Amino acid sequence: MPPSRKTPAAALPPPQAEALWAALPLPAVVVDAADRIRAVNPAAEAYLNGSARALAGQPVWDRIHADAPIETALERIRAGHAELSLHEIAVGTGERAPQSANIHIAPLSESSGDILIVMEPRALGGRLRHRTGATQAAQSAVGMAQMLAHEIKNPLAGITGAAQLLSMGLGGEEREMTGLIVEETRRILSLLERVEEFGNLPPPQRRAVNVHDVLDRARRSAQLGFAAHLRLYEDYDPSLPPSWADPDQLLQAIQNLLKNAAEALGDGPGEITLRSFYDVSLRLRRADGQTAALPLQIEIVDNGPGIPAEIAADVFDPFVSGKENGTGLGLAVVARIVAAHEGWVSAESVPGRTAIRISLPVAPREKEDD
Repeated sequence: MPPSRKTPAAALPPPQAEALWAALPLPAVVVDAADRIRAVNPAAEAYLNGSARALAGQPVWDRIHADAPIETALERIRAGHAELSLHEIAVGTGERAPQSANIHIAPLSESSGDILIVMEPRALGGRLRHRTGATQAAQSAVGMAQMLAHEIKNPLAGITGAAQLLSMGLGGEEREMTGLIVEETRRILSLLERVEEFGNLPPPQRRAVNVHDVLDRARRSAQLGFAAHLRLYEDYDPSLPPSWADPDQLLQAIQNLLKNAAEALGDGPGEITLRSFYDVSLRLRRADGQTAALPLQIEIVDNGPGIPAEIAADVFDPFVSGKENGTGLGLAVVARIVAAHEGWVSAESVPGRTAIRISLPVAPREKEDD
């Protein structure tokens, strides 16, 4: 291996791992405690369009631009020595246009603060996909579903009416069968309406909003309905400034998260915590290299079984669900609403604790005073 591609002994495993490091097909970067590049593998040299020698010592965020709060994530990883994966985010390199990729981050050394970052560009039909809020594949699926929903609703309504007419002249088991037809067609119609609603979500009408007012409305609604058997707790930071949001859409997002948590907890006893706090360090580095502050944090935390590992990477995509008969639209709607608010949504889940976090901008000062 050429000397410029050797990995620092303090950053990576001993020499026997160097062949694996060189052969790794995914771009991999080692950064030090100051977030400066210590080492790159050959795939990263090609991805970043620079040699290992030239890249060494450069601030990693001068070379990699991602629309995710990765800098804040690195601080949490160093503090907790845990791994983190970010899925379907737009990653650019200054010279390379933003493209959809997964990023995997893991600590290498507790003492030095070295961290390994592995980038996994996502491919579709042999070409990398651009990420524009939702993936092109998801957008195509939603468009197809909307078209099918429109075409299927009228025939289904006819089937429902015919079944109801038939039931008037039947009895016993035959009437029970027609009742089942009516019930199932109505369930399908309800699903089709949700698909159409997802595809037709209007742009947010944003204004200065007290997020606690929204959280309280969502909590009261849930407590009187689907979460009546659960314990709901509040953990609010009363000093939070207003957010710049559409209160109705934000309410819809919170209600979806509460319903998702309640369904995960099932019929047994369970707890859901509505939490708010301020994180001044959380900033979103967009694909164009600019950063945006997202200090307002809302979390919906439950003590359920956690998100199934097989869907964890795609949990915010449409039609992805870990529940039997689930539509897979609840979290997808949340992701769309948050993206329209120029915010960020993320999930952390282990058995016994799942936290969905929404990060939002503060209302502009002049808007607060209106």
